[in-house]
Amino acid sequence: MKKPYRLNLLRGFCAVIFTASGLAAKTPTRPIRIASGRVSGERLAHGVRFFAGMPFAKPPVGRLRWRPPQPAVRWRGVRAARQFGHPCYQSLPPRRMGPWTTVFNSQLPPSEDCLYLNLWTPAHRRGQKLPVMVWIYGGGFTSGAGSVAIYNGARLARRGVIVVNFNYRVGVFGFLAYPELAHESPHHSAGNYGLLDQIAALRWVRRNIASFGGNPRQVTIFGQSAGAASVWLLMQSPLARGLFQRAIIMSGPGALPFSGMMTARNQLRKAEAAGRQFADSLGAHSLAGLRQLTPARLLQGKSPIGFAPIADGWVLRSGWPHGREVPVINGMVADDIGIGWYGTQPPPPPSLAHYKMVLRQICGASYRRCRGLYPASSDAQAGAAVRRALRDRARVSLALWARRQLHHSPRVYTYYFDHLLPWPQHPEYGIFHSSEVPYIFDNLRLMKRPWQPEDHELAQALAGYWTNFGKNGNPNRRGLPRWPAFRAHPLKTMELGKRLGPMPVAPRARLALWEKLLRRPLGF
Repeated sequence: MKKPYRLNLLRGFCAVIFTASGLAAKTPTRPIRIASGRVSGERLAHGVRFFAGMPFAKPPVGRLRWRPPQPAVRWRGVRAARQFGHPCYQSLPPRRMGPWTTVFNSQLPPSEDCLYLNLWTPAHRRGQKLPVMVWIYGGGFTSGAGSVAIYNGARLARRGVIVVNFNYRVGVFGFLAYPELAHESPHHSAGNYGLLDQIAALRWVRRNIASFGGNPRQVTIFGQSAGAASVWLLMQSPLARGLFQRAIIMSGPGALPFSGMMTARNQLRKAEAAGRQFADSLGAHSLAGLRQLTPARLLQGKSPIGFAPIADGWVLRSGWPHGREVPVINGMVADDIGIGWYGTQPPPPPSLAHYKMVLRQICGASYRRCRGLYPASSDAQAGAAVRRALRDRARVSLALWARRQLHHSPRVYTYYFDHLLPWPQHPEYGIFHSSEVPYIFDNLRLMKRPWQPEDHELAQALAGYWTNFGKNGNPNRRGLPRWPAFRAHPLKTMELGKRLGPMPVAPRARLALWEKLLRRPLGF
């Protein structure tokens, strides 16, 4: 990694060694009082205290299935907050999910009783108000959990921030729309229960974080993939207004070509019709019948549009989206979804036929111009040419998103992560979707990889940029290469990986091509 600086690696190698769940068993903490009762967590190394499995809402079971989250029940005595809650009900991931190995998946069985929150807080002075960073996991709105090992927040907390994550309902449990659901809602809304869970968790933070030394008026939300889409959608939702002051979007709107998921383009009526078809596929013809089905049976149903956020008129409204006026970071990785290979089998060999097909799909009437800018005359050249085209397209799309967002946010920062996570056994995955996450959480030691000094240096830098932004709404501080705020002209982004510093979004001719072709950024 070529950089004009050298970070102190001693901090990196004096790491806490975590178990597979991300915890190192320590002594209990002194009880802390929150709105629902008293909790006791565990003391970890370096003064970090960890609290796991704190309920932020009632279990959404029985009559509460497909209803907005309700306030958690109060308890007497001291609740031991030392174990993660179960992930929300979902299909268990196969043993090998492409590039997403064990540390990217929860090892706990799923349950409908799942609305629990986890928190890491550093050593701090009494009365000190620390910035708070709230992580929202990805998983395509069909999977994910706060108990995923790679999301362990202890090392970020050591940098002077409180780290929070939580579970939210996914799949049919989080996003089913059905006519009777809208009828029983005082807001005539259905679906978006997973987003309502996220909002409930943020309200829990607003109400309780001061008890842990946090500042409820200094909250940053950050997420990756579906978590990034969630961050963007929370920036739209009137229900989330005032619950956070900064936002970080990692591999989401602007960079990934999934417009429906990223902008909740499906309307309530369309989603209700799909929900009716889903119920019919299970032989259930009423809401009461659906609520009687077991979670495992519900996973067997079929929906023509799947399950994701929708414009329901209450949580999310229809219309052209724009982000709440908060400082924002948005970025992508070099082989993100839509660019890299994500099959469980080896990728097919590159070919001129595939190269021509992809360029026709993404360039349309400008196909000939694309072939001139991304030339390939043999199968051996085809794969690299396609990858260059797709990477340029995504970077320009992200820049166009940022240019629009300048009208709404006081500061916008973009990035392009292009560091290869070492994995000699599987070079086919490249710089895959979510490969930056272990670096940002500074959790490389949870993965058995042939790490090099530059990997640890990069993790130190990225964890620094992210926590600086959480503290100040600006990723910069002394000792790190400067990350300039995005400007409408010239279009540049921050390269994070091979080097740390600004880079052009694309060469001039290629930039002009994609500015013309991308009337709207990807993800819109």
